[in-house]
Amino acid sequence: MQTAHKSIVAIVDDDERTLESLGDLLEAAGFVVRAYSSAAALMHEHGLAGIDCLVSDIGMPDINGLELRTIATMERSDLLVILITGRPKAAGPATSDIDPRRYFEKPYDGRKMVAAIAAAIADARSERS
Repeated sequence: MQTAHKSIVAIVDDDERTLESLGDLLEAAGFVVRAYSSAAALMHEHGLAGIDCLVSDIGMPDINGLELRTIATMERSDLLVILITGRPKAAGPATSDIDPRRYFEKPYDGRKMVAAIAAAIADARSERS
């Protein structure tokens, strides 16, 4: 599945295997990928500017994915955030307000992830038009 425009997707996950596999998947789908092992690394290296979509693990040390989503929403209300987790029970009630189209439990279906990112970016672009 190719995107018409090379959208930039930032991935934040403290699991190196997830960064690599999800990054490879998204690059194969035509996205430009920026991968970070922590929220602090994302904010220090590039920040949120220029990113079309942010994919973040929920369970990370220091700034977790839910906190990163809050920061991202405050800085860029237009930024699409997709959350992933390998421990859904640990995330528990904190995930109740997450749009189910933007929440994935590991292991996730790669095709559904790519489709969700592409649809979210397309929706955001149509809202801006």
